[in-house]
Amino acid sequence: MITIDFNLDWKLKLQNRFLTYVKIYSTSDPESESTPSTPQQWDIAKYIFEELKTMGLSDVSMDENGYIYAYVPSNLENDKEPVVGFISHYDTSPDFNGKDVNPQIWDDYDGKDLVLNSETGFTLSPSKFETLKDYIGKTLITTDGTSLLGADDKAGVAEIVTAAEFLLAHPEIKHGRIAISFTPDEEIGRGAHKFDVKKFGAEWAYTMDGSEVGELEYENFNAAGAVVQIHGLSVHPGYAFGKMLNASLLAAEFIKMLPENETPSKTQEFEGFYHLTDLKSDVSEAKIQYIIRDHDNEKFEKRKKFITDKVAEFNKKFGEGTAEIEIKEQYRNMKQQFEGKMHIVDIAEQALKDANIEPKIKAIRGGTDGAQLSYMGLPCPNIFAGGINFHGPYEYVCLESMEKAVKVIINIAKAVKKR
Repeated sequence: MITIDFNLDWKLKLQNRFLTYVKIYSTSDPESESTPSTPQQWDIAKYIFEELKTMGLSDVSMDENGYIYAYVPSNLENDKEPVVGFISHYDTSPDFNGKDVNPQIWDDYDGKDLVLNSETGFTLSPSKFETLKDYIGKTLITTDGTSLLGADDKAGVAEIVTAAEFLLAHPEIKHGRIAISFTPDEEIGRGAHKFDVKKFGAEWAYTMDGSEVGELEYENFNAAGAVVQIHGLSVHPGYAFGKMLNASLLAAEFIKMLPENETPSKTQEFEGFYHLTDLKSDVSEAKIQYIIRDHDNEKFEKRKKFITDKVAEFNKKFGEGTAEIEIKEQYRNMKQQFEGKMHIVDIAEQALKDANIEPKIKAIRGGTDGAQLSYMGLPCPNIFAGGINFHGPYEYVCLESMEKAVKVIINIAKAVKKR
């Protein structure tokens, strides 16, 4: 068995690559209809594209939508092994500021509070974030309290690129052809929409987009987005008696019609929810946006019907046409796509064990590009990338976790050949 000698030079290379990526502004925008949804995503896409070409990967390409494809050539004499792929996204969440990211490095973390920003008082504390205790003695990379970090999913990008570079530098590690791809707009649910499965050419793949070390996921939420539009009637407040319909107040009333105990903060594990993500309103108009989630297909359908029925009930009370709803499906639970294909999960599980990592096989309370890709004919479980507290100023990643993710990628490449 070949030992993966991931020495200090490689560790620093991984760290510096990640730091470079997170400093490149690449927030996506759900209101945009273009692909990528924001012009700044082209900056990191072009950077990665040139990096892969310089590295010496084969068939490096980037299409008109910013999807990057590249390959680690097989080094087997008689290559009949299946092509395995690895995928990550380079956009960052619009939930929090992603511009001017200034990462901080904390070597040999001592388990105490980390003051991210002395001016704002943002502090990363183990009393609030208990997982910090798991990283005592490790190297942490955090924000400066003014932005998110972007470990979701630039940690995954850095890990895949570093693993590819490592395999090119170590031909003694035998493997078949390995496909890699980096995509835009995953954070707004469109990362796989224009992915070219045929061009990618893999029999199956893995997204490196999970969180804590050991995570391996092949089932996820069914997901939909719902927009409720409420039409008010604005008249002069001095003459409004019996006439005015304040859309803001109507929106508040509609929000109360949904169950209070079925929100993200009050559900866990396989429990679904309605999540109010945005509200814009004035006297005349209100726009309420929800995401709807459930692991169970039947319960998912009932949730969509429930919110639709509530709109009908609302209109009976305030007048037909007062409220309208539009529901768009986003992705489905990928679990059923692995029936008869559990070797894909088994290979990843063994790769974790070979890296001395205890597998944490669980359902995702969310989704990844892999969910959509699995329904597009590319079975695609999700593996940890190491980031914690995504989408906000308390986001951080442990460098040693990223190193472990690189080793898992390499182990999978070896395992496919061995199997």
